[in-house]
Amino acid sequence: MATTTRSAERARLTYFPQLAAERLDIALCRASAAVARAADTHAAEEGLGVGQHLVLQMLDAVGPCSQQTLSEELRIDRSVMVSVCDDLERAGHVRRERNPRDRRSYAVTITDTGRRRLVEAQTSVPAFLDDAFHALTPEERGQLSTLLGKLLGVGA
Repeated sequence: MATTTRSAERARLTYFPQLAAERLDIALCRASAAVARAADTHAAEEGLGVGQHLVLQMLDAVGPCSQQTLSEELRIDRSVMVSVCDDLERAGHVRRERNPRDRRSYAVTITDTGRRRLVEAQTSVPAFLDDAFHALTPEERGQLSTLLGKLLGVGA
């Protein structure tokens, strides 16, 4: 009986690699969840949420835009985007102003404080990425980026 239990336990411990090889969707979901957990932990240590960081980064890169545009471009649910922008505004990292092109919406703009906070946060990203993707060589990371771009429909 003890031998049967040990065999069953070994089978459970070795089943996931087989499953991941057979089901790329499962493997990708589990890898994504692991990277997301690591990103959330890193963000908590930095004191700036992942969504907040992405919003500041986009605003710095493209300039003022609506919460709807931020939500669509960053693939963050609209209801979550409201709280992300609320938190950033409370911290003084962004401001909302009437959109001059559409008075029914607000343009979100990064502030100087937000730019400084973004620079601080960006300094730790390379080390985080090296840690999160340590199992991959630089060439494999490039391949992964290309493949994910294809899957997301954003590849060159």
